[in-house]
Amino acid sequence: MKKLILSIALVGASSLAFGQKKVVREAEKGFKSGDLQAALTAIDAATANPETSGDPATFLLKAQIETKIFGSDSSNTMETLEKGNAALATFLKAFEMAGSDKNAGVGKEVYEEDLMGVPDNLRPYSVITLKNTSYDKALERYQAEDLELAYEFFNFSTEIDNADTLSHYNAAYVANDLGEYENAKKHLYALLDIENYGADNKANVYYMLIPILTNEDKNSEGAYELVKKAREILPEDKFLAEIEINLLLQLDKMDEAMSQINTALANDPNNTGLLLRAGYLKEKAGDIEGALADYQKSVSIDPNFFEGNYYTGALLLEQATEMLNGLNSLSDAEWEKQSPIVGAKADENYKKAVVYFNKATEIRPDNTDILIILYQINTRLKNNAEVEAINKKLVEKLGPNWMDN
Repeated sequence: MKKLILSIALVGASSLAFGQKKVVREAEKGFKSGDLQAALTAIDAATANPETSGDPATFLLKAQIETKIFGSDSSNTMETLEKGNAALATFLKAFEMAGSDKNAGVGKEVYEEDLMGVPDNLRPYSVITLKNTSYDKALERYQAEDLELAYEFFNFSTEIDNADTLSHYNAAYVANDLGEYENAKKHLYALLDIENYGADNKANVYYMLIPILTNEDKNSEGAYELVKKAREILPEDKFLAEIEINLLLQLDKMDEAMSQINTALANDPNNTGLLLRAGYLKEKAGDIEGALADYQKSVSIDPNFFEGNYYTGALLLEQATEMLNGLNSLSDAEWEKQSPIVGAKADENYKKAVVYFNKATEIRPDNTDILIILYQINTRLKNNAEVEAINKKLVEKLGPNWMDN
């Protein structure tokens, strides 16, 4: 009798186990046929039953079903993303149950490489499939100009695979466009930490990251430290060299800035931007003639260089003003003697300045500040026709009472 009872119990247990495995097979059948809701219902039952809930393969199948559900949802909303997150959590559970081993068994299947562009039945529906599906959804949202969700799907791809450089870069790019600078920095710093991400690729990362630190975070010191790291791997990058010089100027590190400018000019002597900065530093240091020479050289290289024309005209104007102000310290007798001489020299500077300011206003005709300067200089030089012409332009741009502003 005991044997009979034991036999019946064994048959019952076997039937129960068989029944649960049948549920798993039903889930697998639904997964393959595309009846995903039926498959999910069946696999949920299997993951809740003690007979099958201890098998990592059960959770792998559930993650695969959830991945296919995620992919089949073309609405690509936050609800879609939640489905993806559910799939990722299930993959990670299956991987942990399998001993967190990527080289064997279920753990290997979890991270099996996905084959893009192959028939659906040949895709492994691994966690890599989940990542690639999220990337595709990000592209779809980006093309639809839904940048917020494009970022979310790119970001999800990086959460699945932190070494996915393309997803990181695209996530950073979109976040930067959205003004979500903390998110952008997160992905950019992640890219810099990836060792096999090439120097040219990292250059693009630095180009995006440094302006965020400078313009948004107002962290010139941090940006400068980053530029120094960038130049260690990109020593010949002229753009980074100019950024470094600009940051040194912002940080008032004039000697270092001048040293960097001289080095940069040795490699690129006709760089008008570098010549302008060299002139600026010389002007700050009191080398007015050296500054003027650099400004004028920048214009000789590029006559349409607005800043070169403006800085040259401004320095000539400043020299003329200083000449005239110097007369104030003279005695009356000395003033009578020196005034015509100094006045003539100042007028020569004014005439030279007019040439550069005229060119500057030709380049930027809407710049009323320069027009006002030209009005004042031509008034002093008694160029009445020019004064009338400039006044007419200023009235058109600023109104008849422009002098009162």
